[in-house]
Amino acid sequence: MNPSTPPIVEPPRLPRVIFGSSALGNLYEAIPFERKLAIARAWIEHGGDNVVIDSAGKYGAGLALECLGDCLRSLNVPPERVTISNKLGWRRVPLVGEEPTFEPGVWRDLGHDAAQSIEAEGILACWRQGLELLGEPYAPRMLSVHDPDEYLASGDPEVRWRDLVAAYEALSKLRDETPGATLGVGSKDWRVAKRIAESVRLDWVMLANCVTIYTHPPQVLDFILSLARQGVAVVNSGVFNAGFLVGGRYFDYRLPSPTAEKKLFDWRERFLSLCNRHGTRPAHACVQFGLSPQGVVSVALNTTNPDRVQENVEIAVTPIADDFWLEAKAIGLIDDAYPYLGNNA
Repeated sequence: MNPSTPPIVEPPRLPRVIFGSSALGNLYEAIPFERKLAIARAWIEHGGDNVVIDSAGKYGAGLALECLGDCLRSLNVPPERVTISNKLGWRRVPLVGEEPTFEPGVWRDLGHDAAQSIEAEGILACWRQGLELLGEPYAPRMLSVHDPDEYLASGDPEVRWRDLVAAYEALSKLRDETPGATLGVGSKDWRVAKRIAESVRLDWVMLANCVTIYTHPPQVLDFILSLARQGVAVVNSGVFNAGFLVGGRYFDYRLPSPTAEKKLFDWRERFLSLCNRHGTRPAHACVQFGLSPQGVVSVALNTTNPDRVQENVEIAVTPIADDFWLEAKAIGLIDDAYPYLGNNA
């Protein structure tokens, strides 16, 4: 081996459930600190020996990171008990108008705005600000670029790809210089994640809204399997399609039209009926499906309810009887060719 080549870092050992922290940033609603503290306490109580928390500078313009540090200090959590993921690419900036400009209508009661910053120095500035917002003694050990697919789509793709490459070169160096650090990518477009994985030595990949009980294209499953063969861990995020599959208003972070997207609403009605017939919680089915592809090691789950944390952990480790999956295939809710569930007919 070339002595200048950094050693291969083994993929991180991740728990079945990674806790998403967007609620700490006031996603869709502003919740009091006492409830945020109760959520964090539940993570520590039910998250096992290595509690993994996913956050980002974009969540509430840094509020989630700031609140996470405050909660962990209030609970006297030793830093070695938690592994924090910070998806980088957005920096906190002053709020000039009455409302933040970076995602209008999504975040509540924010005192700051956020600006995108994806290139070599910008991504390191995001990293340094994340350290400040979290505060001692906590530091993220999982590094990534936040939503590179959206970044590529919102400008000159060639210029922005060069920005992404520069950002990942900077993060790769930071990963190799930081004990225990790992490098990944989080994306809603699996094709962008694939392109980055082909260009960068990654330790993990987080896919959002890409593999759910509602949508599970074979090409995405093939990509996940190829990552598994390379020793790259896959985290499945958005297994409820932003809450819609379990009764929420939003589908993939937008409000769908009941008339223009009638098939989507019909699918959900048939899915909820199937769950009712089998006495299965819809969330349980979504989580178990999300964990089923070979190569997926974890699901990332969010909640604003502290009591749901234990339930989320339990449904992630509790299988569902095969007759549920067999009927789901029989009535067309799941692709009949899906290889990982419902094969005992």
